[in-house]
Amino acid sequence: MEILQSIILGIVQGLGEFLPISSTAHLVLVPFFTGWEDPGLAFDVALHGGTLVAVLIYFWKDWLIIFQLALRSNTKYKIQNTKYKPDMLWLLVVATIPGAMAGYFLENYASTVFRNPWIVAFSLAFFGLILYLFDKYASQKKEIGKVTWKDAIIIGVSQAVAIIPGVSRSGATITASRALGMDRVSSARFSFLLSTPIIFGATLNQLSDLINGGIDKIVIFGVIAAAISGYLAIKYLIKFVERVSYQIFFWYRLQLSLKHKTN
Repeated sequence: MEILQSIILGIVQGLGEFLPISSTAHLVLVPFFTGWEDPGLAFDVALHGGTLVAVLIYFWKDWLIIFQLALRSNTKYKIQNTKYKPDMLWLLVVATIPGAMAGYFLENYASTVFRNPWIVAFSLAFFGLILYLFDKYASQKKEIGKVTWKDAIIIGVSQAVAIIPGVSRSGATITASRALGMDRVSSARFSFLLSTPIIFGATLNQLSDLINGGIDKIVIFGVIAAAISGYLAIKYLIKFVERVSYQIFFWYRLQLSLKHKTN
């Protein structure tokens, strides 16, 4: 793999991780369309490390508040002007469990069977349609501070389904959030916060394979590209859905799916 290819895949990963278009699907389909060799799951995980950096940089103040609320929830300590509940940390922990279990038990399928381009194409179109329908017709009354334990479990299960490339982790969690009546910005914010532990866990789980495979300048350039594009994706998606909707991502996913079927 050349450095330019690594940078392109890093940009694809950073955008795809946080936009509801499936980063893993793009890391499968970009080599498929261009004739590049599939870089494999270990390289994918390295790029996920870049997006982990992005989400930590963007949300570090939020995570600080969330941990402060969790540690002081049983006292009279109050944090002014926060949108989060005292139990937000534990809601995120509960929502992380299904995805972590799916990653642990289905890891072999994720790196082999599920990476079939036809499965990816179907998942892009079908789950994009589900996102479109819930985003269009669901209510937008619930803010992130009103997330319940039931909501966390449902969103967590949706994240587990995203082990299939093409589903999109952010797409699945945003769809579930919208189906539960969360507004667009709260859905995106909860999805991004939820990505932090799952990306961290996936990166840590594959770290030994990545080290054994060698971390060279090609990998480093890809990680940097993923971090920068990931940060920009978070920043501008939140601004975008404040004014518009998620509809454009359905049409993009559908076009990408159809493009695969014509190749």
